[in-house]
Amino acid sequence: MGRYVLAIDQGTTSTKVLIVDSGGIIRGSSIAEFLQVFPQPGWVEHDPQAIWHSVLDTMRSALAAANIGASELAAVGITNQRETVVLWDRRTGLPVYNALVWQDRRTTSACEQFHRDGASGWVQSRTGLRIDPYFSATKIAWLLDHVDGLRVRARRGEIAFGTVDSWLLWKLTGGRVHATDSTNASRTLLMDLKSAEWDGELCELFNVPGEILPQIECSESHFAETDAVLLGSSVPITGILGDQQAALLGQGCVSPGQTKNTFGTGSFVLQHTGSIALTETGSLIATAACTEEGSDQQYALEGSIFVTGAAIQWLRDGLGIIDTAAESEEFAASLGDNGDVWFVPALTGLGAPQWDPHARGAIIGVTRGTTRAHLVRATLESIAYQTRDVIDAMNTQSGYHLRELKVDGGATPNRWLMQFQADILGVPVVVASSAEATALGAAYAAGIGAGVWSHHDELGGLHGDGVRYEPTMSDDQRDSLHRRWSQAVERSRDWAR
Repeated sequence: MGRYVLAIDQGTTSTKVLIVDSGGIIRGSSIAEFLQVFPQPGWVEHDPQAIWHSVLDTMRSALAAANIGASELAAVGITNQRETVVLWDRRTGLPVYNALVWQDRRTTSACEQFHRDGASGWVQSRTGLRIDPYFSATKIAWLLDHVDGLRVRARRGEIAFGTVDSWLLWKLTGGRVHATDSTNASRTLLMDLKSAEWDGELCELFNVPGEILPQIECSESHFAETDAVLLGSSVPITGILGDQQAALLGQGCVSPGQTKNTFGTGSFVLQHTGSIALTETGSLIATAACTEEGSDQQYALEGSIFVTGAAIQWLRDGLGIIDTAAESEEFAASLGDNGDVWFVPALTGLGAPQWDPHARGAIIGVTRGTTRAHLVRATLESIAYQTRDVIDAMNTQSGYHLRELKVDGGATPNRWLMQFQADILGVPVVVASSAEATALGAAYAAGIGAGVWSHHDELGGLHGDGVRYEPTMSDDQRDSLHRRWSQAVERSRDWAR
C-alpha cells in the first residue's frame, strides 16, 4: 500500500488538492480558481466541466509538488461544496446544464409554496432540514422542468444527478460509478436522515425521479478506483464527505458535544451529536456526520450563518473604508468599546437561528462621534454575536454545554476577533493548528477507509491545537452586550417583506 493520501477539496470558488503522509504532514499542494457565473440576480452557477478540469489539473500539480507518483498513493479522498446540483447524460458524461450552486436562490417561491402547503414539519422530521433553496431538491426539480425534454429523459434513466462529489466520482472512474455518501445525501432534502436512504415520499413531494439518484454509501468506504489513464496509475477512492463535515473531522470533533466553527464567507457551526439524529431541531438543522464503515451512522447539529467574512469584504470592496481585511483587527483594537454602534450583517437575510430571508442589514447607534473604526469593530463583533446565537440554540437543543469552540477558516488570524469570540461565549476558543482543516478531514476519512489509520480516535495525534484564547469578560458584561445585540437584530427583521 502507498504511503500517501491525496485529498481533493472542491470548494465554491476554488479547488485545492493536498498530498498528506501517514503522519498527517502535508507534503505537496495545489490550488486553482474557476469562473463564477451569475446569469441574473439571485442565480449562481458553475460550469461542471470547469470544476472537473480544475480537479484534474490540481491533482497532477500536487503530485508533482510532492515529487511522487500516483502509484505511491494509498487512497484518494473527496470533500466538496455541498448542496450544489449537477445533472449529466449517462451515455456521454456531459452536463446538461450548468451546476446550480448552493447559494442560488431561484427556487425561493417554490419553497415558500411548500411552506404554505404545510410540508415543513414532516419534511424537517424526516430529513433534519428546513425547506429552503439552499438545499438540492428544488434545484433538481427546476432543472428538470426548465431544460427542454429533461424530465422525460430522466424518467427513462438517461440522466444522472449528483452533488459535486458524485460528479467527480463519475469523472474519476470514467463513468463506471454513480454514488455519494450520507453526509452529502443528507443535504438534498431527499434522504431519510435516520435510515440514510433515499425516501420515496420526499422524492414524490419534490417531483424528483428516483432513476437519477446515486447510490448512498458510508463516508469511509471503498467507493471505486480512479481510471488509471488520469494519473498514470489507478488509486482507491475511500473517503467522501461534505466540506463542513470534513472540517468537523479535521478538527478532531468526533465525540458528542464537540463543536467547531468554520469562518468563511459565511460561518458554519457544527456540533457532533453521536448516533442521535436531532431531527426536531427547531431553529437548527440536523445532518449526517462522517461515519466509519460498519459503525452506526453519526450525526451533527448545524447552524449556517450566511454573512460573516463577506461583511468584512463589503467594508473593503463595497464601502472602501478599509484596504485589507487584516486592517480590521487594528481598527477594532483602537477603541475601548463599540460606542453603542451595532451592525447586523443581514445582507442576504438571516440564517440560523432566525431564518429570516426578509431581514436586511442594519447599522444602529450612529452619532456625530461615530468613526469608521466603530463600524469596523461593529462588523467584527457581529461575527462573534451571530456565532453565540447559534451556540446558545445548540446548547438548548442538544443538551450539551459547550466546553470549548474549535475554529478554522479565514478569520482565525484576527486575534482581536478570536479573543472577543471567547469573551462573548464565555468558553475558550481554540484555533486549528493547520489552515487546511477541511482538506485534512477528507484525507483522514480516505486514510481510515484505506487502512492508513485505524479509527477516528487515532487522528488526535496527527494534529495539535493552535492558539488558545481564554475568556476574560464577566458574565454580566457579556450577557448585557448580547441583549443589546439582540435588540439590533430585531430591528433588522422582516424589513424587505
